[in-house]
Amino acid sequence: MVISKTPLRISFFGGGTDYPDFYEEHGGAVLSTSIDKYVYVIVSRMNPLSDHRYRVAYSKTELVHTVAEIVHPCVRNALQWLQVESGLEISVTTDLPARSGLGSSSSFTVGLLHALHAFHARLASQERLACEAIHLEQRVIGEKVGSQDQVAAALGGLRQITFARTPTFRADPLPISTARKAALEEHMLLFFTGVTRLAEDVLDEQKKRTVQNGPVLERMREQVSEAVSILCDEGRSLEEFGRLLDKAWQFKRSLSPKISSSPIDDAYACALERGAYGGKLLGAGGGGFLMVFAPPERHPALIEALAPMVAVRVGLEDCGSRIIYLQSS
Repeated sequence: MVISKTPLRISFFGGGTDYPDFYEEHGGAVLSTSIDKYVYVIVSRMNPLSDHRYRVAYSKTELVHTVAEIVHPCVRNALQWLQVESGLEISVTTDLPARSGLGSSSSFTVGLLHALHAFHARLASQERLACEAIHLEQRVIGEKVGSQDQVAAALGGLRQITFARTPTFRADPLPISTARKAALEEHMLLFFTGVTRLAEDVLDEQKKRTVQNGPVLERMREQVSEAVSILCDEGRSLEEFGRLLDKAWQFKRSLSPKISSSPIDDAYACALERGAYGGKLLGAGGGGFLMVFAPPERHPALIEALAPMVAVRVGLEDCGSRIIYLQSS
């Protein structure tokens, strides 16, 4: 049995510039961090006495005889791509809801690949896991997803991730103090909108507007270096970071009418009225978690004002995907 533990992520700036349609032409950049909420993937050998050869448990449970019969696209394609033929049980649990803007799909992909490699006694570096997850999702499965989530999940940490016009990336950790990271954590507060959605439902429209959105995406990419400068200069107030987040959210909202909604806009406006510096809807948009960036002393008022949305506190983490249990058969 193997258990992998892979973090979810928060993307602060540059989201949208990590899609191949954009960065292969213009280059892309994002600022993101992995957080202390995780996806756990368990891989074990199928009981030879079972009536089925594969058991896959997520929000549903599949019991099938062949890999080709598996409905879950990531599991089916990963097993086919890695040419796994032995009978397996695969299950997943998550700390926070899936389809909520925290990159859970890519965290699952990275965690599944990590667990499968470990189960078959293969070492896989974090960089390899990121590249394999990008390839699997974009090329093998054909999902319309970006490239930042896989890197954040595999490598972990608070990083500036840049994408070249060729299919390569750099993921540079920010050289900031423990105290600065703690202050960043203390300003972050997540609110669950109660709405989950498939990212592709939002991204289809956004991808169609890539050329039209080009100037906005370029400005969003430039904000990454501005945000890095703020965080790395510990003499600058985190209020500047929050105000820049507000500008980024206005840019993001303009990319597609499906990104926000009237209830989300109302909640965000309420947060600003209660002392938040800024914030954004995480992930592709349409629902999931609304991140509010505000001084810690304003958090109680924000939690009261945005009720009944559930508030969730998160911390930064630095480890990325790892194997936490390995039992040889």
